Amino acid sequence: MKKVYIIAGIMIAVAVSLFVMAQDDLGTYATISQATETGSRVKIAGQLAKDMEMIYDPVEDPNLFTFYIRDEEGATQKVVLLQPKPQDFELSEQVVLTGRMQEGAFVATDVLMKCPSKYKDEEIYLKDQQG
Repeated sequence: MKKVYIIAGIMIAVAVSLFVMAQDDLGTYATISQATETGSRVKIAGQLAKDMEMIYDPVEDPNLFTFYIRDEEGATQKVVLLQPKPQDFELSEQVVLTGRMQEGAFVATDVLMKCPSKYKDEEIYLKDQQG
């Protein structure tokens, strides 16, 4: 058998295995109630509940951050992030969490933050000058 066929077969096998592993990340977003019902790994998009407590003590456990989010339906949920507190977390407009419900809390293993644009005030200023 030629080496080209062996290499091509290996590349196809690697591509298929990568696609299967990435299949978890291709899912759609769920609400808090849907995450509670399924109990499986999901993504939840919501806003940080700034009026509720955030707990992060890097001395006790640097990979544990607890906070609350509100989803698009208005439901509030406690979140346990198994990572250090992200920088400028309080400034985020929206957070997308990947994880699952466990013992009454959403245990997140990954967080993606959408922060406000630092150019927002500059855009407003330019629009006022043009108008």
